[in-house]
Amino acid sequence: MSHFRIADDAHQPKTFAFTPEFQEKANKEIAKYPAGRQQSAVMALLDLAQRQHGWVTRAAVAHIADLLGMAEIRVWEVVSFYTMYRTTPGGRINVHVCTTTPCWLRGSDAVTAACKSKLGIGFGEATEDGQFALHEVECLGACVNAPILQIDDDYYEDVDGPKTEAILDAFMRGETPTPGPQVDRQTSAPVGGATTLHSVGGDD
Repeated sequence: MSHFRIADDAHQPKTFAFTPEFQEKANKEIAKYPAGRQQSAVMALLDLAQRQHGWVTRAAVAHIADLLGMAEIRVWEVVSFYTMYRTTPGGRINVHVCTTTPCWLRGSDAVTAACKSKLGIGFGEATEDGQFALHEVECLGACVNAPILQIDDDYYEDVDGPKTEAILDAFMRGETPTPGPQVDRQTSAPVGGATTLHSVGGDD
């Protein structure tokens, strides 16, 4: 799977700078690290740049490299490795489908098909109205609840094709469905409830 695409020059802004609000957040992230270790804030600053602009631009990478005293290529190494960073214009609502092994074994192909059918776009594309963008991502770290659909910052877990369509329909109506498991389970507990430890020690 190759997720890494950089927007062409026509879509790249010439400059980037954090707004005062985001610069304050960036300063707090940098201040978490001791002198000489500020480069450790690179991931946090890339996330802030994406939240401010909607995606990570070339100018943002250059700005962050300058802030942290890094070579630009070192920042690009981080951007290109992690699928949470978007380097092309996205939608107002960003839909991420995990397709790595645990999710694939649990039916992510059906989730992918539902997204492509409902939105009418493929991975790395956005709808004509700019409302939705669809992204293929690596492991989202919630394998026990696979397959996973991430929409912006929320996880929708234990999804299938019909559940995916229902979630997207809700977003299209301007609603925000309740995130988390979409089946009968509490967080990452077994489906249907606990199967052990039904009594306290000494009780029948």
